[in-house]
Amino acid sequence: MTVPLIILALATVFALLLGLWARSGHEMGLEQWTVGNRGFGALLVFLLLAGEIYTTFTFLGASGFAYGLGGPAYYILAYAALAYVIAYFMLPPVWAYAKQHHLVTQPDFFAHKYDSRALGIVVSLVDIVALIPYLVLQLTGLGIIVVAAGYGAIDKDIAIWIGAIVVTIYVIVSGVRGSAWTAIAKDIMILAVVLFLGIYLPVHLYGGIGAMFTDIAKAKPGFLLFPAKGQSVWWFVSTVLLTALGFFMWPHSLASCYTAREARVFRKNAIMLPGYQLILLFVYFIGFAAVLKVPGLKGAASNLALFKLVVAEMPPWVVGIVGAAGVLTAMVPGSMITMTAATLISRNLYGVINPRASNDQVVFIAKCLVPVVMLVAVYFTITGNSTIVTLLLVGYSFVTQLFPALIASLFPNSGATRQGALAGIVVGVGVAAWLTFSHASVGSLMPFLPQGIKDFNVGIIALIANVVVLVAVSAATRRAAPVPAE
Repeated sequence: MTVPLIILALATVFALLLGLWARSGHEMGLEQWTVGNRGFGALLVFLLLAGEIYTTFTFLGASGFAYGLGGPAYYILAYAALAYVIAYFMLPPVWAYAKQHHLVTQPDFFAHKYDSRALGIVVSLVDIVALIPYLVLQLTGLGIIVVAAGYGAIDKDIAIWIGAIVVTIYVIVSGVRGSAWTAIAKDIMILAVVLFLGIYLPVHLYGGIGAMFTDIAKAKPGFLLFPAKGQSVWWFVSTVLLTALGFFMWPHSLASCYTAREARVFRKNAIMLPGYQLILLFVYFIGFAAVLKVPGLKGAASNLALFKLVVAEMPPWVVGIVGAAGVLTAMVPGSMITMTAATLISRNLYGVINPRASNDQVVFIAKCLVPVVMLVAVYFTITGNSTIVTLLLVGYSFVTQLFPALIASLFPNSGATRQGALAGIVVGVGVAAWLTFSHASVGSLMPFLPQGIKDFNVGIIALIANVVVLVAVSAATRRAAPVPAE
């Protein structure tokens, strides 16, 4: 066994042991397993939320975007910072309401706020459809990382199976606590790796970060700028807005927020996390460093830019450490996604069919569903089903459609009704799916518009349709019982 594979194996075993140890001293009832009995302080909540920044998409995708797209890639850096500003005001009342009514999932919140089981079911289905492709993304990234860091000595499918088994075991045993404690190890490793590589590689290869950008600008004029059409400044602004609104609409993100001990945890983190987001700059620096040193990567192959450069420039033991950090970026969000999907099916689908089910029954069924969810994700990962790739593109547009109804529920005089919320989400999701599957754009739908507006992210159309229907249907059904304010 090579040095990188030994390091990867040790990191995987360590993650498993840490995840199992997290259970120590805790009875895994429903609230303990799903939301840590709402007892996490600022640090653990910070690490769970930070796990939404550094996934395999960020580790591979951000560097790959910088390598392949240049300037437009910076949208990844911007949208989460804006999302934390929204979180400063949005998450404390959401957390308080969830704690008061013992809610453990995102659909719980919608169903209870709007007093509508039907709305809870619709939100559950939207969440599940969005979560499975997201889990597939984590497993796909895991396979890519292990193959690259192991110099091809281990098969991608074997790596995916091992990672899936490890995550399944510690999720069943420890729930959200396993994810939180594994996140500690992940963040320490990723911080060290990204800072080191983001500084060392530009200095080593170009003489400095400024010199690197100068060389790229000379070799590829305009690469570091926004193009006049397509991924222009207008595309950037609309994409940042759309993804910022949807950031905390992912069900596992909102479930992470339920774990907090008190409301001010979110305000502390909303202040700190934008600074932590700046660490992504160093991921970009790695991608940019590869532009002239590892040329010729096209399409999906651009996601290999980071590892291609690291393998070419660093000794095997460093490659192993980078790979280990990458493996943990797949396992932490992967565990949260898996647990959340299983809980949604158990509590918000099975629980509706069998309303007499106790919390113990719900958590038992959820634990049984964890390996089922993982098997489905592994199947789509290994088979490479093209439908999943398309669903992944629509995932963010799907969950963003939950934002208007959630925000409206926080204002007692918003006038939003359960019928309006349900209709808005259904129409928004339907429009988002149609636009994505048809590969439509604002420009193709409305070619008469100015170029800047034609460059808008097409998901904006779905969000506008959602809001219009929410307002119209709520106005038509205003005599229904108002949304609770507490």
